[in-house]
Amino acid sequence: MTPAFILVLLLMLAPVSVGRASTRRVSGGEKGIPRPVFVRQFASAEDIKREHPILNRSLDIIAGPKDAEAESYALQDPSAITTDSRHRIFITDVRAKAVHVFDFTNATYSRLRGGETLHLPLGVAADRDGNIYVSDSGLQTVLVYDSRGKFIRPLKKMKGGESFFDSVRGIAVDPATARIYVCDKFRHMVFALDQQGRVLARYGKRFGGDGPGEFRYPMQVIAVGGEIVVLDSGNYRVQILDPSGRFLKQFRVPDVENGSGLAMDNDGNIYVSDPQLNHVQVFSHDGQSLYTFGETGTGVGQFNGISGIWVDSGHCLYAADSNNKRIQLFQIGALQGTGRC
Repeated sequence: MTPAFILVLLLMLAPVSVGRASTRRVSGGEKGIPRPVFVRQFASAEDIKREHPILNRSLDIIAGPKDAEAESYALQDPSAITTDSRHRIFITDVRAKAVHVFDFTNATYSRLRGGETLHLPLGVAADRDGNIYVSDSGLQTVLVYDSRGKFIRPLKKMKGGESFFDSVRGIAVDPATARIYVCDKFRHMVFALDQQGRVLARYGKRFGGDGPGEFRYPMQVIAVGGEIVVLDSGNYRVQILDPSGRFLKQFRVPDVENGSGLAMDNDGNIYVSDPQLNHVQVFSHDGQSLYTFGETGTGVGQFNGISGIWVDSGHCLYAADSNNKRIQLFQIGALQGTGRC
């Protein structure tokens, strides 16, 4: 047996590496409903090299401090995820007090920079111009960065520099109207603001409630297609409102925790993650339970403290696998006609 043949055989038998594409189906889909398909996972800037082996020598790590440790380029406690129109991936990292930016298309890695040092970044969103909004519960504010990742300003400050918010969590930007929606957990409210930080609307009431359009600890929000979708965690439900705040519908969500994430695909299906049970619950837009997927572990399609989730291009589901210090990407829906992630 020649050395060349042995090398080829070893490559064929080697497991899928972090960062490499795969097409493994994960357990959890019900009969007749396409199951999510694992595409890849990544955990650091090094995984961009693995995705682009030809560009190994030209990986561009942008604007990091010269004395930064290598660990700063790796995920330590990923929390929230979003993507922009260029499919760059923005990931808040609570332990690193940073927002990582992965660009697999151009083989670049960077972090948002400038302004106040992040304390507890728990939410992130992008607008149609590429500006990035980070909700930091420790700073009790939302920080705005431009498309190059440079700090611009806080979104909303009161006179004297005090924050307008109490406990910011999830954040979303409506791609059609550019309105910014912010969950304020302990005020039990969701705020709509314009890009200058002016408050346009308030949803919910100060001390919370369980009626239509009222919230108890709202954690996550989605704004798309003329609807505002809110994970009303204290009431164990998802509520859907119109932009004026008029109640449209709701449905119960049995498994909701402090770190649960919320996402929606092009078919209007709604995804809710549970960091305790380490699975994702999938509902139709009317609230019918479709299936769950995921389980506790370290393998493909397994999670350890799953938190933020995000759907890019309508069919590419990113999941922050926090305690495994990685992001997993899944193809959702039928593969035919949707394109691959």
